[in-house]
Amino acid sequence: MMAQIPQNVQVIGEHAEALSFIHCDVFSSRPYSGNSLAVFPDRGALTASQMLAITQELRHFETIFLRRDGDYISARVFDLFEELPFAGHPIIGAAGTLHKLYGKTEPQTWTFKLIGDRIVNVVTYMDGNECYGRLDQGRPDFLAAPSGDHRALFAKAFGLSPQQLADLPLEVISTGLKYLVLPVRDGLETARVVRPDLEDLLAEIGAEYAYVVDVERLEGRHWNNDGVVEDVATGSAAGVVGAYALKHGLATSGQSFILKQGRFVGRPSEIHVTAYGAPDDVQRVEVAGAVAFVGDGRVQAP
Repeated sequence: MMAQIPQNVQVIGEHAEALSFIHCDVFSSRPYSGNSLAVFPDRGALTASQMLAITQELRHFETIFLRRDGDYISARVFDLFEELPFAGHPIIGAAGTLHKLYGKTEPQTWTFKLIGDRIVNVVTYMDGNECYGRLDQGRPDFLAAPSGDHRALFAKAFGLSPQQLADLPLEVISTGLKYLVLPVRDGLETARVVRPDLEDLLAEIGAEYAYVVDVERLEGRHWNNDGVVEDVATGSAAGVVGAYALKHGLATSGQSFILKQGRFVGRPSEIHVTAYGAPDDVQRVEVAGAVAFVGDGRVQAP
């Protein structure tokens, strides 16, 4: 005999209001690669604690919750620990999702309002089922250039020797999040967070996170500060790398380069980065990539 659902149990789709989401992968044209993301096109009246709980339940690296707000799309981004003031791959994934949902064929521009009232624009393109988004991260802020003992300290914090660092400065740069760029010429394959107080060490130089980049291969790696989770493709850090690359002669103004990431966690990603301006005046950085669609679903609000 088929088991019966008790009358006092709410079933999504029958009695309880459900929230729909789209599952997509960003910075890859192929599903099940790139950086996975859940996009909630209409977050309704969800609170911050509810959005964080949903993010932790779905276990994507980040989840983005949207709502129409006049001329803007209000966007709130959460990782598994907290709400973020800015993130690259969720915003590009959200724009691509909206483009697909609205069924447009011509390029579209999406204007997002983030917490703190920051406004960013994404242009999306559709070619059949393939989607591509380009995010303007604006003018970068060059915040600090730690040297001396910090070079050895940060090399050691990632299991590297000072000799494995490239002959370029460490820099703290922000396009929304404050990243320390740790340039290496060797050792990207073995790099990992080995210092438990990395977050405190970063705070000493005014940084929130660190991004390790091989400046010859233009390939990077990024972890949560506790080193437990490695990110697949970090759009916010890619903008920082673009600014760094133009300043130090690794890139040319207006010419895109591909920043690779995710190979070491089995999800290869390609982030297209373009910086504009001059080495002594980086005016803005664009970060772009493909959005692949995996599926959709519904959840009941906590």
